Amino acid sequence: MKSIKKSLLSRKSSQDSSSSKKESKYSTPTQSASSSAPPPPPPNSAKPLPPPNASSNHLNSASYSSAQTSSSSARSASQSQPDHAPLRRQDAAAPPIVVVSPDPPSDALYRGSNQPVAQDRSSLGLDHSNGSVPRNTALNRLRAGPKDTIPMVGKPPRKQRSSRFVVTEKVEIERLPPFMEIPPAERPQLFIKKLHQCRVLFDFNDASAELKGKQIKAQTLHEMLEYITTQRGVITENVYPEVVSMFATNLFRSIPPPVNPTGDAFDPEEDEPVLELAWPHLQIVYEFFLRFVENPDFNTNMAKRYIDQPFVLNLLELFDSEDPRERDFLKTTLHRIYGKFLNLRAFIRRSINNVFFQFIYETERHNGIAELLEILGSIINGFALPLKEEHKTFLTRVLIPLHKVKSLSLYHPQLAYCVVQFLEKDSTLAEEVMMGLLKYWPKVNSPKEVMFLHEVEEVLDVTDPVEFQKIQVPLFQQLARCINSQHFQVAERALLYWNNEYVVNLMSDNLAVVLPIVFPALYTNSKSHWNRTIHGMVYNALKLFMEINPDLFDESMQQYRQHKIEEQEHAVRQYDAWQKMRQIALKNAPNNKMPEGYVEPYRAPPPPPVTIDDADILDLSQELSAASIDDVPGDLDETGLERVPMADPGLDRPVPQVGNHEHTAEQGLHARRKSVLPVDPTVLRDLQAHRSLDDPPLQKPR
Repeated sequence: MKSIKKSLLSRKSSQDSSSSKKESKYSTPTQSASSSAPPPPPPNSAKPLPPPNASSNHLNSASYSSAQTSSSSARSASQSQPDHAPLRRQDAAAPPIVVVSPDPPSDALYRGSNQPVAQDRSSLGLDHSNGSVPRNTALNRLRAGPKDTIPMVGKPPRKQRSSRFVVTEKVEIERLPPFMEIPPAERPQLFIKKLHQCRVLFDFNDASAELKGKQIKAQTLHEMLEYITTQRGVITENVYPEVVSMFATNLFRSIPPPVNPTGDAFDPEEDEPVLELAWPHLQIVYEFFLRFVENPDFNTNMAKRYIDQPFVLNLLELFDSEDPRERDFLKTTLHRIYGKFLNLRAFIRRSINNVFFQFIYETERHNGIAELLEILGSIINGFALPLKEEHKTFLTRVLIPLHKVKSLSLYHPQLAYCVVQFLEKDSTLAEEVMMGLLKYWPKVNSPKEVMFLHEVEEVLDVTDPVEFQKIQVPLFQQLARCINSQHFQVAERALLYWNNEYVVNLMSDNLAVVLPIVFPALYTNSKSHWNRTIHGMVYNALKLFMEINPDLFDESMQQYRQHKIEEQEHAVRQYDAWQKMRQIALKNAPNNKMPEGYVEPYRAPPPPPVTIDDADILDLSQELSAASIDDVPGDLDETGLERVPMADPGLDRPVPQVGNHEHTAEQGLHARRKSVLPVDPTVLRDLQAHRSLDDPPLQKPR
């Protein structure tokens, strides 16, 4: 009986397998869903399906045979579930695609909708119920491959006021005991725990959030600052990585784009900057790191493994912060690192040069140029003599081109100090510096021109007489143009050179070269300049030249007169030549008439002859001696300077009288701010309360 039963079962199974093979030859993949086998998962399931194997092929063939005996509802349901097995066999190694979408997962759409999706998939080319095999293209592989849909949860991140984007999870830190309350043997371990605790960041955009945690962290930072300042032997080998890690976690961040606008809406000299909201914690971190580096127990050889070149680069990126308090601490921190780590000095100088190059030739916007130049000023002061070619190249390729940037006023004092430091080290660089300044001399920016005149005077103060002879001709040609300027501040600043005793000595030693260059400008402005203050200063300069060398002064007067006569004769010859050309053109024209429509341009007659009499030359000394500015009524103050009305009195006040100089405390010379940004009193208070570490401590009242 058992053998008969086995033969019947084997015959039945062979018939089933043969019938299933015939049906599978004519059936399509969409008709192969079995009611007994579980349907394949939707194409957007959370996990990709594994590649099919031999057993799965056998199950698929079995499901083909059982599909004909299923009901019509099951068949329609099976048709709505496409099979991706053929595509997965061809591209089994294709990685899954992650699609970020704010919509809910698509399997919910399959469950919630009564309409089949086969029509939509057929329009996309993903439904292969017609028996056609899709083309093996990259787009089809991407469409047919398994997908992980990650829904977007929550709202997009709001605009942060702080420069750091912190995590939104609420973090609580515990209050650790103070150092003085535990035995000395346990303090090193407690120090490490406190360093770990201070790596936690808090969101300062919400002033009322996590107040307890912020207070605990600030107290912990103060405790560590006092501990490292007052105790000896607390800096061990395992402390270095923890301190550097805590410093980097709190401070290293990407500086966001500037909040303040550019252009006329923002004046960096008058408007308050945007302060860092997390400064209560950042300030203590900076102070702690500075005390750590300055500690007598600090070992540079141990620290150089952690304070390396990437650390310096991250530190330099922070110099673009808009908070001047942070830039002040960064300046001190980088200077301490430069002094401690000899192996990083060349890299620091090279990295600062790269910041300058990007500022000069690419962005023309950086908040920390003044602080970086201040660091370089002290570095240049320590250069050994003779100067290396690297340092001279830095002067000519970096410092001199910094003069051409529009925002020169933000860092010009520090830049001029660096240039003067180079000249004090090597006076032979004066010619190269002066020619560079003349190359970048502003043409239409009068305030910038005044700054150049300030710097040139500082350069002349440290220039040797031998080097002065190399630059005197181009320099005084530019000074003559400045004296002729209609901007009275430019002319006034140029004439102040005659109040510098050293510059006057240089001019007197080379008067034969200097006087013929500047005399025409001085004489012309003594007669025609609109500002009376300039008249008085020009008279003083001419009188000084006349007292130094009267014969040369008279000779310059005669040369000036002869030059004016030659100019007038040249103008007459030019006018006569044009008249002769006109007569020749009329003679050659038909009927001695010009063509119709021709409009002859008007040519002014030559100027009248220059009336410079010998009496004017002979009596010039009397004019200069008799020139007095005491009798000018109402327009000069007690110091002899002209009273100029306010340049920007404001829109809501009338322009004051010229002679009225009574100002109240609320109304200054420039009371109306150039910017339209509102004034934040908290910003002004915080800036006034900030004190640099380089400043002397305030004396407490007794």
